[in-house]
Amino acid sequence: MIRVAVRSELLRWAHERAGISQSKLEGRFPKLRAWETGDTQPTLKQVEAFARAVRVPVGYLFLSRPPEESVPIPDSRTIAGQAVARPSPDLLDTIYACQERQSWYMDFARATGQRPLAFIGSASPEMQTGMVASQMRETLNFPMSARRRCGTWEDALRLLIRQAEMAGILVMGSGIVGSNSHRRLDPDEFRGFALPDTLAPLVFVNGADTRAAQIFTLSHELAHLWLGAAALSDIGARPAEGARSEEVWCNAVAAEFLVPLEALRGELREGEAMPQAMSRLSRFFKVSTLVILRRLLDVGWVDRGTFEARWMQEIDHLRTVSQRRGGGGDFCRTTITRVGHRFAEAIVVSTLEGNTLYRDAFRMLGISRMETFNSLGRRTGVLK
Repeated sequence: MIRVAVRSELLRWAHERAGISQSKLEGRFPKLRAWETGDTQPTLKQVEAFARAVRVPVGYLFLSRPPEESVPIPDSRTIAGQAVARPSPDLLDTIYACQERQSWYMDFARATGQRPLAFIGSASPEMQTGMVASQMRETLNFPMSARRRCGTWEDALRLLIRQAEMAGILVMGSGIVGSNSHRRLDPDEFRGFALPDTLAPLVFVNGADTRAAQIFTLSHELAHLWLGAAALSDIGARPAEGARSEEVWCNAVAAEFLVPLEALRGELREGEAMPQAMSRLSRFFKVSTLVILRRLLDVGWVDRGTFEARWMQEIDHLRTVSQRRGGGGDFCRTTITRVGHRFAEAIVVSTLEGNTLYRDAFRMLGISRMETFNSLGRRTGVLK
């Protein structure tokens, strides 16, 4: 039996980093306090099990001091105007997984002769937000007329995802890390991120957020692609004080992209009650009531006090609706949502052609069975 020495400082850092309480860990590792005091030493297998429980590479526990971890992309998140200090392991693992998929797709795109996308990095913060929003609608073929044919704003979200992927963008979204339902992503930590590239631009939307918030997050991250600027974001449709100027610009583009002010002004009705106006305009523009509320503030139809009070009411309502829906569902369909249809189709094709190992494909898809792989092949239209 091999016993190893682990510094107590590293054990405490690991469980604090994972957001797991000492008492909960002691339930799984009864001798944890003895390890920390040095009264006894864990076996190598115990250290490996502890590393899995707190989601750190086992090698980290043998360092002389805790490593300094940072988000591997520009971090635009703020709390009270200050940068967020420590990323969670769930956030880091999600970014790393998306970066791996993006890197793989870059090679795939080159091998299959795909052309660079001209719209990536085509905008700048000096450009008028209305102009950029118009360019986005045209490039993505997402005009108001197409949205009006959608039954609901959720249908419009699915349409936007489909159009973005058809334009060459990898769109991924999940509320958990990989396929691990025990590792739920926290929308209070981040809402989404963008990884620009002319061959493999990627946006990720936190699926643990309300469905109502996701269409705005997606639009916000698409604006980052037009800037050509990678970013991790935590603000939604609500105007945020203290946010970075680039985030404010992307928010303004997203708002104009979804609900052009000129079109909104033409639909306002004098004397209409707030609930009726929000409901009607939400159905007309096929966006959530949160987006409509933001635009009513932008156009001056409501004051800031009314906006703030109504915003909290809508948040509570939408969270209640989201909780009623529950989870579960079709695993293959969920997997395609998590990694995106464009990526799933490409990796299935590459694997069947012998250019990608099944082992690597399974890891990037978050699956473990050949039956699931074949089902994904059929769902993406690669297999009959």
